Amino acid sequence: MPQGLVGITLKSLRKERKLTLKELAAQTEVSISFLSQVERGKSSVTLESLKKIADALGVNPSVFFAKDDDLKDDLDFPRERFYYKDLSNGVLDTSFSPIMVTLQPGENEGNAFSHGGHEFLFVVEGILTVEIDGKPLQLTEQQSILFNARKTHYWFNHTEHAVRFLVVSSKN
Repeated sequence: MPQGLVGITLKSLRKERKLTLKELAAQTEVSISFLSQVERGKSSVTLESLKKIADALGVNPSVFFAKDDDLKDDLDFPRERFYYKDLSNGVLDTSFSPIMVTLQPGENEGNAFSHGGHEFLFVVEGILTVEIDGKPLQLTEQQSILFNARKTHYWFNHTEHAVRFLVVSSKN
């Protein structure tokens, strides 16, 4: 997920909604300075911050993702800690959001977060560690889990290989 694309999209959506950085920061519990850095492409956004921002702006998180035409392959971004591929085929007005996520080896940063709805995870490749309400669970290839996304959760890659998994989040 190239930093510049997220920042440009964020700034555009924020201005469309006539929100100041201060107002968005208050709604997301993300600092004004961090939001400003993201908008200017100076900082990459964490998964939990991206979800909070999308919720505050009333958009599907997929609006921040590069379209298939913009990216040849997720391997073009090996320096990114994680990479998202929107699988919605441009359909934004749905009750769920399908996304393919690639976590790079050792991606263990981030804080647990929660949001409305449910979340379904299916591991395509590798070993994914999921923490739900402070309890870690390892999912291997072809394993899945469905849980209430109001429970605090986060994903980790504690291995030396990239992990790819499908995330389907419902909105309510």
